[in-house]
Amino acid sequence: MILAIDVGNSNIVFGCIDNDEIRFIERMSTDRKKTELEYAVSIKNIMEIYHIQGKDLEGGIISSVVPQLTEVLKMAVEKLIKAPVKIVGPGLKTGLNILIDNPAQLGGDLLVDSVAALAEHKPPLIIIDMGTATTVCVINEKRQYLGGMILPGVRTSLDSLVSNTSLLQQIGLEPPEKVIGRNTIDSMKSGILYGNAAALDGLIERIEEELGQSCRILATGGLAKFVIPFCKREITIDDDLLLKGLKIIYDKNR
Repeated sequence: MILAIDVGNSNIVFGCIDNDEIRFIERMSTDRKKTELEYAVSIKNIMEIYHIQGKDLEGGIISSVVPQLTEVLKMAVEKLIKAPVKIVGPGLKTGLNILIDNPAQLGGDLLVDSVAALAEHKPPLIIIDMGTATTVCVINEKRQYLGGMILPGVRTSLDSLVSNTSLLQQIGLEPPEKVIGRNTIDSMKSGILYGNAAALDGLIERIEEELGQSCRILATGGLAKFVIPFCKREITIDDDLLLKGLKIIYDKNR
């Protein structure tokens, strides 16, 4: 069994994987001020909820887009499991053929998503990850990572709208009854949810036009469940994509 962790700007996703079975997935807020001991205690407490102890784990793997926390999390996990923890990055075998201008710039989360998607689905693929930012990755039929796009995340856009507009208030992401809002709150909900769904539909159409072929489309990330149901394109949500990709990369580097 291993502990797999993805460190994002807003949340840290982690879970234990036993062979190919994901025992649990949990999220905690990303806190750049926490020490390795504080993270170790938090992770230990959550593992104990699922009756898992450090001695049950043979190792760990971390992908991170928050460099100042990468080593902190690595040391925290090693305190718990007394075994080496791998970091997704240069020197680690992934099996992904990356064709962007500077492959070292590819975020660990995007790399891991792509590895997992290729393991389960036939390319060409479009992979959407909806977190602090919404990212779109494109893999062609030759299994080559071509690149993608980055746009403001759903919650990031909403927070920006509210903080810069005096009369608007913070809202939840429950869908409005109709696309055309009849009050301020429903108008905001419609703009955020249907607006992001329409943006994704439009991006997918343009990507397929550029590739000259249709793609299988996957979505993951904490905010995917709010937006993807309103897309007109058929998109498969896979909340486990990151952890599955981390397990594949861990196994390649045993």
